Amino acid sequence: MKLLEDRIRKDGILAEGDVLKVDCFLNHQMDVKLFHEMGMEFKRLFAGKPINKILTIEASGIGIACVVAECFDVPVLFAKKSQSINLSGDVYATKIQSYTHKRVYDVIVSKRFIGPEDHVLIIDDFLANGCALQGLIELVQDAGATVEGIGICIEKGFQEGGKLIRATGIQLESLAIVDRMDPATGEIVFREQ
Repeated sequence: MKLLEDRIRKDGILAEGDVLKVDCFLNHQMDVKLFHEMGMEFKRLFAGKPINKILTIEASGIGIACVVAECFDVPVLFAKKSQSINLSGDVYATKIQSYTHKRVYDVIVSKRFIGPEDHVLIIDDFLANGCALQGLIELVQDAGATVEGIGICIEKGFQEGGKLIRATGIQLESLAIVDRMDPATGEIVFREQ
């Protein structure tokens, strides 16, 4: 998606450790007009799928998932990284290792909100090593629901996650795939799509 790639080139900040900071428009301060364009692109990419629920993980994916859910006119559900007093009853749970935070989270979704009748589109802001997505896929499958597809804003194509997820046979669509980035020069190279 050229609009997103242009915004990454303009406002993305490269840092050591293969870090691409896009917090000024994607995952801290959010450009809702850009989100709308991305949501409409996901709607186009997954047209014809019987999606009735959007799933993401706390916290950075929630903003874009909400806009995508609006484009599909379905609810959005987010997997929580901790138990809270307002999440009662039975839950589906898995462990996910965060690339960004370098720690393992217990991730949970209430059984009240996902079941065998659900056709789920998973949405997230980044795809690096694929651990978060593998955990979300596991939660959906544990619920007996169907993963209809996965939509990612930015994929780090030079890491393993995209390859691992595509090998499952699930439709994975990334709006921008970064093949290479160089913090010394600021160069970001995107994959032709």
